[in-house]
Amino acid sequence: MDPNKQIIVALDCDSRPVAEDIVARLGEECRFYKVGLELLTAAGPDLIKDLVAQGKEVFLDLKLFEIPNSVAGAVRAAGALGASMVTVHSMGGTAIMAAAVDAARAFPELRVLALTVVTSMTDADLADIGVTDSAEEQVVRLARLARKAGCHGVIASPQDVAALRGPLGSDALLVTPGVALPGDSSAEHARPDTPRAAVAAGASHIVVGRTVTRAADPAAAFHLVRTSIVP
Repeated sequence: MDPNKQIIVALDCDSRPVAEDIVARLGEECRFYKVGLELLTAAGPDLIKDLVAQGKEVFLDLKLFEIPNSVAGAVRAAGALGASMVTVHSMGGTAIMAAAVDAARAFPELRVLALTVVTSMTDADLADIGVTDSAEEQVVRLARLARKAGCHGVIASPQDVAALRGPLGSDALLVTPGVALPGDSSAEHARPDTPRAAVAAGASHIVVGRTVTRAADPAAAFHLVRTSIVP
């Protein structure tokens, strides 16, 4: 896979001008961006259309967790905007994930990814909501459920990837947030790792945020990330 397409830069920004500045500074280097709820709410869906019009791919990180009909409607809206990936929450169960997959069929380039366990959560956090298994065990369980529902892949921490590639097979997308260069802060991610470690474990894509977007020279930081994952 083209390393430039394996790296997804998270536009975790609070305004369109800030996001557009990052995209401009990265230029042709970066081809894939993640847009989450904060930026989507602040800037609106036109930003997605504009990124797609510039030839960028967009990972629309909605973490959908609603009744199946509402999830299906949101997935269709994501497809109409030109998104390449959209997320649904696996803890919503098979019906929600299957509804998302079915809605995505009208958009051949759209991939539905199931969020397993949020990368900020620990075993203790899971215990708070009545899950007695470890985070890794819960991730594997939910990933298997997502596979059965027809999802194209999952979102999981880089530390979970090695346990997932076997059960999900070689064709599944494994997208990993919580990735930062050595020495950089992993922010609130509880199960982080480096870009090299994530890809070596079997990640198909890595999501990098502050390690690039808050660097003095985002393009140089992106180049370091890309260099680190090339064998």
